Amino acid sequence: MRARATGPARAGRGAGRPGGAAGPRSAAAGGAKGARGPGGASELPPAAVEAAAARLRAARRERVPCAPLTDLLPVTAEAGYAVQDVNTERALRAGRRLVGRKIGLTSAAVRAQLGVHEPDYGMLFADRAHADGEPVPAASLLQPRVEAEIAFVLGRDLAREGLTEADVARAIDHAVAAIEVVDSAVRDWDISILDTVADNASAGRFVLGAEPRPLRAFDARLCDMVLERRGEVVATGAGAACLGSPLTAALWLAKKMVAVGRPLRAGDVVLSGALGPLAPAAAGDVFEARIGGLGAVRAVFG
Repeated sequence: MRARATGPARAGRGAGRPGGAAGPRSAAAGGAKGARGPGGASELPPAAVEAAAARLRAARRERVPCAPLTDLLPVTAEAGYAVQDVNTERALRAGRRLVGRKIGLTSAAVRAQLGVHEPDYGMLFADRAHADGEPVPAASLLQPRVEAEIAFVLGRDLAREGLTEADVARAIDHAVAAIEVVDSAVRDWDISILDTVADNASAGRFVLGAEPRPLRAFDARLCDMVLERRGEVVATGAGAACLGSPLTAALWLAKKMVAVGRPLRAGDVVLSGALGPLAPAAAGDVFEARIGGLGAVRAVFG
């Protein structure tokens, strides 16, 4: 990933409204017309937001990575979420089903590269989910990379303000080992915070393990991770690499979703963030991630 930091000359330009949608949002509340800066003082040009959203859709439809979006919008997460909202609502109108959220930028080093102080989030759709060992269609992806994560499945809603880590722990029904396939629509992964947020936090596909475990069965912070490609170790890590703990990351997401009016609900899947470095993927690759206390999960690229 060639991450480009937010430039100081652009950071103060008309920022969009932080958002992300778990369901359709009205034009007055989000999308191109609802993208406003702090206090609603400035509004992003709707035509520019729509053009950015269309550029990303075209890249994925035509299987050709696109140029960055920085010629259209300010380099802010807020502008990125305005674009993400447009494409989320379009997907929902087309009949796609949301099943959860993903958390990105849980690494302090990557956040520093991008010049941001907090993670980002994207939407998880049912048609991008895969079972352990189920073929992942490489031809549907542009520039795929894989990372090992802990996925939480909620048994209760997380819908109130003032949430704590204990609230999140009680709401989690179980956890499984997971592999996220991240996939940027932006050429050569030459991304800013605007690009990755707009591109649904660079979400591609995700694979969930088949060995559900309650939280008491493993240590989310201290668990070790090994990621192999065809038997060769390509990444190692631990739970602490994910914002200090995957539970801390899940709490950040839960609070953010309440703040933007799209709280997490029972049944949602939460991809909590990478436990170690990314590895590039290609057709024919077989990855296996092993996470202490959670077992293994395989991603098979067909």
